[in-house]
Amino acid sequence: MQAYLDLGNRILNEGEWVYNDRTGKRCLTVLQHHFDYDVSQGHIYLLTTKQSYWKKAIAEMLGYIRGYTSAEDFRALGTDTWDKNANENQQWLNNPNRTGVDDIGRCYGAQGRDWKAPDGSSIDQLRTVYEHLRAGNDNRILKVCFDNPGERDLACLNACMHTHTFSTIGGKLYLTSDQRSDDVPLGHGFNQVQVCWFLMVMAQITGLKATNARHNIVNAHVYSDQIEPFKVQMQRTPFAPPKLWINPEIKTLEDLETWVTLDDFKIIGYEHHPAIKYNFSV
Repeated sequence: MQAYLDLGNRILNEGEWVYNDRTGKRCLTVLQHHFDYDVSQGHIYLLTTKQSYWKKAIAEMLGYIRGYTSAEDFRALGTDTWDKNANENQQWLNNPNRTGVDDIGRCYGAQGRDWKAPDGSSIDQLRTVYEHLRAGNDNRILKVCFDNPGERDLACLNACMHTHTFSTIGGKLYLTSDQRSDDVPLGHGFNQVQVCWFLMVMAQITGLKATNARHNIVNAHVYSDQIEPFKVQMQRTPFAPPKLWINPEIKTLEDLETWVTLDDFKIIGYEHHPAIKYNFSV
């Protein structure tokens, strides 16, 4: 998609070098960017300037919906994306709150499904949003927040795409997703798949029409060891976006929590350039 190339070229042409303490690397960085994804006709915005591993992106979201806190559970769904942060992040390995191998701590799904209230009770943010949407209610606070400032020391990673806010009007469902940090060569392709998928699957289980998703990014960057292959990607011409098929038997949040697998999603008409290998910064 051209919008991705626009962001990439903005970073290469206008970005400033910023040192990142967590990874110990420099990043070419720009601030404040957004994408709009029209999914009303079933399109899902996979990157086409390189191969996008969309199954792992969806598996990750299924894990968040199920409240998983172990990389082992994510692997069972079909993604190894949490292996390094769970087991190779030295700050997390030194954290006394880490419970052992594969523990990712209190981030993402733990917050979305089990946010701790001041009195110690549990708040299921996702179920609350789901039930309001099913009932046709929009109280303007239909959001799921994956980041809890009070529990950041209990997680291996602060949530990057941290808040998803749903809105409905006239039977149409909209989503606004806010992301604090975006590894554009490596992570962004996952994130935009997840934004589109989350809107489309929530629309299906609430009986609404998936319409438009806005993806807001605060800090968009390319790590210094990604620059050269990223320049290659920026020279490629994008193809048209494919479509996402969702098993029509998925009708409730409980379905997503229990029997749904990656076999219940298919990409139709995905044309792409060859894969590019980028370094992952822990």
